[in-house]
Amino acid sequence: MSSIIKETQSIKEAVTLINAIDGNKFSRLISRIIQKLHLKGERTFSEEEEQKLQAALSLDKQALNLVLETVAFILEQAVYHNVKPASLQQQLEMVHLNPDKAEVFCQTWATAGPELVEKLKQNIFSPNKLEYVGWQFNLQMAQSAQAKLKSPSAVLQLGLHNEGTEVQKNVFVEFNHQELLEFYNKLEVIQGQLDSLT
Repeated sequence: MSSIIKETQSIKEAVTLINAIDGNKFSRLISRIIQKLHLKGERTFSEEEEQKLQAALSLDKQALNLVLETVAFILEQAVYHNVKPASLQQQLEMVHLNPDKAEVFCQTWATAGPELVEKLKQNIFSPNKLEYVGWQFNLQMAQSAQAKLKSPSAVLQLGLHNEGTEVQKNVFVEFNHQELLEFYNKLEVIQGQLDSLT
């Protein structure tokens, strides 16, 4: 299996910081992160909690943010690649994470990972959901420069509903005949691919 965690400079820095954290504190930290990871747009820790964490872990704000972002990134990669706990541990040790910290990662992943995967499956990738489609046909018959001009166009009105903010908005898209035909053909391809999956 190819590595899901590349040893970049920021990963190296984060690993050094994580290796210095007390094992019990790290265990509680990673448990909290994995519980909140499925909540997009919501912070794992409040500002006040982050200040307490800085003191408890002896990290400045920038170092704490690097640790939090790296732990979340590793867990997201584990979800995306559906990594087995033993494989995750091996990969973490390859980027020089101490075996005890890698073990904490794997235990947390083994117990809370399947639930996280299920929660993320329920999430909608796009916050906008298509609620309705309206259309209008326009035909321009002439212009001052051309008396016999016929220029048909269609305007699609896409009514979008934002799941997060409950805001409704309309998007208007105008197509000439050729553009509408290309759009239709692309929709046919998408429909064919969806049909092949079911």
